[in-house]
Amino acid sequence: MTLPLSGNLLHNLLLFGRLLRGLGLDVNPGRMIDLTQALGYIEIGRKADFYHAARSLLVHQREDIPLFDQAFEAFWRKPADGWTTLDMSTLGRQRRLRRPIVAPPPLKEPKPASPEAGNEQPPDEGQPPIIQVTVTYSQREVLRRKDFTELTGEELDAIRRLMAELVWSLGQRRTRRRKPGHGQLFDLRRTLRRNIKFGGEILQWARREPKLKPRPLVIIADISGSMERYTRLLLHFIYSLAEGLDQQVEAFVFSTRLTRVTRQLRGRDVERALREVSRVVPDWSGGTRIGEAIKTFNFDWGRRVLGRGAVLLLISDGWDRGDADTLREEMARLQRSCHRVIWLNPLLGSPEYEPLTRGMKTALPYIDDFLPVHNLASLEDLADHLTGLGYRGHGRRRQAKVMESNSVVK
Repeated sequence: MTLPLSGNLLHNLLLFGRLLRGLGLDVNPGRMIDLTQALGYIEIGRKADFYHAARSLLVHQREDIPLFDQAFEAFWRKPADGWTTLDMSTLGRQRRLRRPIVAPPPLKEPKPASPEAGNEQPPDEGQPPIIQVTVTYSQREVLRRKDFTELTGEELDAIRRLMAELVWSLGQRRTRRRKPGHGQLFDLRRTLRRNIKFGGEILQWARREPKLKPRPLVIIADISGSMERYTRLLLHFIYSLAEGLDQQVEAFVFSTRLTRVTRQLRGRDVERALREVSRVVPDWSGGTRIGEAIKTFNFDWGRRVLGRGAVLLLISDGWDRGDADTLREEMARLQRSCHRVIWLNPLLGSPEYEPLTRGMKTALPYIDDFLPVHNLASLEDLADHLTGLGYRGHGRRRQAKVMESNSVVK
């Protein structure tokens, strides 16, 4: 369910219906009501979804489709000054069985004539009617770009609903197993079984190709005091990510120590899951020891959850009070153990941000992807990035060595 109609969108929908009726399409109030109700089940911010919904409800003859497309592009294009003129006679040249029967009414009452109005020229009746389109805005688009720390209570609820609608998928990995397909390897057994009806003479060769499986996902989130403004909403993000993926998702949180919360985040009730997480975490909003937390993960959980080419998401702002050498050593071990290390920093969304903290500078050479996570748009970009992960590490080992050498020179 998307956000309800807001702003002047309903007003412009009625104007669009009047325009189509004036062009001769069979548009009645009942169909406009159906379109208004349908917008509650589609994403208004996506032009394609809105276009197909409007066309399916307002167009009922095949020959009206080109005219509808032309009117749709002319009406819903972004105007330069908040208004635009639509030449209805030009739109109706392709097909018109009858002349327009309804002209759009004026939006404002006509002003009374003044004494000086005698010198004004009367309007030309041949000119096309002017439809003033009020500039509308999408509440979803506003929320997409708004920082998580600036959201109100109602906006937080809307963000949680939109976050639950995100589609997550991870890149697949090649396994050592093979399956019937069109690969380069021959399948001798299937070849013999397939050609036995020909008297044993091989006429058709069966082949095998690598079997693909989705990559596991591991999330390690910072819930220290410096991340308190983002913690609750990021836990909602972790919950929606775990629910949206088919494969197993392992989740950990840390402040001064590491806590596994995979079991607590399971279930259909997100609020209950978050209460369970807060109950089992002993160091909520405490200090930050990233190196010690990653060391605990590497030695206690790494062998269990980082197999089969796992992707690791590490969510933190980089503020660290622990030992820098421990962090450097454990980050290097962590990168060697998984397919890809993705660090999500909520501060990276600010244009003035620079990774100058000790923890961030120490960990940066061992990070494959350094991405922001401060608003809904950044989460959508992350979803696209995870979907595009290929079979290999995209030269990550070489890139990490180059970054490490540059940091040593500095």
